[in-house]
Amino acid sequence: MSVNTTTVRATPDEVWSVLADGWSYALWVVGASRIRSVDEAWPAEDSSIHHSVGVWPLLIDDRTTVLASVPGRRIRLRAKGWPLGEAEVDIGLTASGSGTEITIAEEPTAGPGVLVPDPVNDVALRWRNAETLRRLGYLVENRRAS
Repeated sequence: MSVNTTTVRATPDEVWSVLADGWSYALWVVGASRIRSVDEAWPAEDSSIHHSVGVWPLLIDDRTTVLASVPGRRIRLRAKGWPLGEAEVDIGLTASGSGTEITIAEEPTAGPGVLVPDPVNDVALRWRNAETLRRLGYLVENRRAS
């Protein structure tokens, strides 16, 4: 399992407002190209974001589903992008002074990723999720400044 952490200058509720906006998902998740639809109940358990991953014209349509959700504190997702596979992604929010520590943990659960040795997966996921957290931080802090 790959784990990344960053701290942003915003409250957990401000970070949560971005996570709860399913239409913003492609702005901060590396690899997500576009959002096709967002279930009305998002980010409630069992709700989904229907997205495309990849680069046009080589796009894969699939979805990300909420496995567990504690508003303002945590969201656990099952991200799908078949035939590339599936992963479980856990995003935790912890108040840290006047900011929020965001932790993202990702583990391949199905498809080709489970065949890749953990140290190799960890390097790729750590790099990808560092950029994901960077984008999320920019989005959260920019919304806060607005």
